[in-house]
Amino acid sequence: MARRRKGREINGIVLLDKPLGGSSNQLLQKVRWLYKAAKAGHTGALDPLASGMLPLCLGEATKFSQFLLDAEKTYEVTAQLGVRTTTSDADGEVVEEKPVDVSEEQVRDACLAFLGKSKQIPSMFSALKHQGKPLYHYARQGIEIEREPRDIEVYELDVLRIELPFVEMRIKCSKGTYIRSIVDDLGQNLGCGAYVTRLHRTEVADYPTDKMVSLDKLIEIQESLEEGDFKALDDLLIPMDTAVSRLPFVTINDAERNRFDNGQSVKGTCSETLSEGMSYRVYHGDDTSGIFLGVGEGVLDPKDQGIPKQEVFVNPKRRVVYPL
Repeated sequence: MARRRKGREINGIVLLDKPLGGSSNQLLQKVRWLYKAAKAGHTGALDPLASGMLPLCLGEATKFSQFLLDAEKTYEVTAQLGVRTTTSDADGEVVEEKPVDVSEEQVRDACLAFLGKSKQIPSMFSALKHQGKPLYHYARQGIEIEREPRDIEVYELDVLRIELPFVEMRIKCSKGTYIRSIVDDLGQNLGCGAYVTRLHRTEVADYPTDKMVSLDKLIEIQESLEEGDFKALDDLLIPMDTAVSRLPFVTINDAERNRFDNGQSVKGTCSETLSEGMSYRVYHGDDTSGIFLGVGEGVLDPKDQGIPKQEVFVNPKRRVVYPL
C-alpha cells in the first residue's frame, strides 16, 4: 500500500527571491513548510553565494520543473580582475594575483567575445553530478574529475560598468552555463585572472522580476495568518502552466477530458499545425482560460495518412488532474 504524503495538495509556483547564503534545497524545504505542501521541488539550484530568482514548484507543478530547468536565464555578475580563486568566486582560496594592466576597451572586447555558441568545461565546484554526487563534493576533497565540454550559448551580454578592477555584466544564457567559468575564462584571456564577487539571477524564462517574493516576506505573511488559513500565501502562487507557456496548446471537450484523465490519447483542436512528437499544453475548454490538464505529445491520426492538421491526437505525457 502506497504511503500517503502529508501536507496540503496545493499546486503552483513560488518565485522566491533567494537571499545570499543557504542552499537552494534548504530554502525549498522552508517554503514547503510555510505552505504545508505535500510535494515541492526547485528548478535548478543557485549557489549559496548567488541570489535572485529561484522558481519553486509545489504539488503537481513539480511535473513541469524540467521545462524551467531547460529555460534560458539572465544574471547580473560582478567580476574582480587580478585575482583567481579555487572556486572562481569569493568562497574559494586565492591561488593567483596579478596586476590588472588592461584598458577598458580590452576588457569590453574580451567580455563580448563570449557572445554566441561555445563549449564550456563545467567547474569542479558546480552541482553537476558524477556517480550520484555533485562535483563540489569531490572538489572539497581535492579530487579532480574529468569533465566533458558542454555546448552553451550566450544570447545577450551587456557590459554595465567598468571600474577596474571591477567589471559588471548582464548575461542571458542557455541552460548549463556556468557564469563563474565565464568569469574565470575572462580573467585568463586578459592575462590577469578574475573571480566572481557578486552573482544575482534576475530572470528565468519569461517570469517577471516584480513577482519575486523574499523568504522573510513569506514568513511574515505566514505568522500573520490564522491557523489553517493559507489564502494570503496561496495568492502569491503563479499558475503551473506558466512553466510551459511557450508550448503550443490543444483544447479538448468533456468526453476527451475523461479519456485524457485515464491516460488515453485524445483528439482536440490545436493552436497551430501539429508536429509529431512535439509537446503541447492540454486544456479542458475552448482556450487557455479553461482547466489546464497537463502536457501531451503530438501523434498523427492514422486515418490522416500522415498529414498534420489542426484537429490532432495528443498522447498524455505529463498529466495534472484538477478537481472540477
